[in-house]
Amino acid sequence: MRLTAEQFLERPPKILSPLYVIHGAEPLASLEAADSLRDIARKTGYVEREVFTAEPGFDWGRLIGASNALSLFATQRLIEVRIATGKPGKEGSAAIESYCQRLPDDTITLFLLPEMDWQGKQTKWFSALEAAATLIEAMPIDRQHLPRWLAQRLSRQHQSANAGALEFLADRVEGNLLAAQQEIKKLGLLCPPGEISLKVIEDNVTNVSRFNPFQLVAAMYEQSDAGANADAAKAARLFRMLDGMKAEGEAPPLILWVLTNELRMLMRLRGFTRGGRPPHPSKARELERISRKHNQASLTALNLQAAKVDRMIKGLDNNDPWDALAQLACGIGGVRAPMSAARRAA
Repeated sequence: MRLTAEQFLERPPKILSPLYVIHGAEPLASLEAADSLRDIARKTGYVEREVFTAEPGFDWGRLIGASNALSLFATQRLIEVRIATGKPGKEGSAAIESYCQRLPDDTITLFLLPEMDWQGKQTKWFSALEAAATLIEAMPIDRQHLPRWLAQRLSRQHQSANAGALEFLADRVEGNLLAAQQEIKKLGLLCPPGEISLKVIEDNVTNVSRFNPFQLVAAMYEQSDAGANADAAKAARLFRMLDGMKAEGEAPPLILWVLTNELRMLMRLRGFTRGGRPPHPSKARELERISRKHNQASLTALNLQAAKVDRMIKGLDNNDPWDALAQLACGIGGVRAPMSAARRAA
């Protein structure tokens, strides 16, 4: 069975499965799902808990030994296996496969993993877990659904906010749900139950949003509503994300590499070049949709624009590389950059 962390939290199981795997890119969702599982286990009689942290040099025989041993107090127990790297190694892989083939009685086992890439999900040990476990994926909340997520969190503390206030709050916390939860709890302490005004949120919520180049790409490819206002909002968001990455000290060469990689995939998809790697199947549909906004001339112009950004980053051009990166992102995403920024980078 596959669930998102939100689904698990909204509809907790009445009867627990013998094996769970929590993995994904969102730390808050992973933490909350694990806490919820521990709480349900404790309330249903699984009072004994053993934790194994698979660091380099970990003796995997300890896990197999624990699965074969009787509980010290003859009680039901919860076994946690934490693999922070998502790479158990050869010995660990064999141990996990063996463990899944013979799950211990009166025991719930929880494997805690980071976000698993495509290659990691193809390994034998992960396939063994997938076949035997309930998989809970800690997925990031995308920008489109973030206001609803924030509204749900506020409602838990008997508070609410109108659509405009939720949008403002979403801009302040996007990409950083752990800090977002802290900001919501702060509002719970500062404000009484009921509706919280935009002014109160503006005055009290810190800008804790965080972004990386791959989130920038996801934002470039997000499908927005039709109309000039939607394009302007998308462009403003891309500029805001670049501003955030600049403030966090993200390396411009890495951002440019990610953007030019997307360009090469678009050019290959349109048949204008044989270079660049083919897109991953999960991404092909997004690229196909964006590619319809381009022709050979527009993609060639964007390629030349990327070369100019490279010169700015290397100090061979006095224009601002951050504005230029934002313009390039807008161009790839098929939206017009704000005129004021365009003039600054001209």
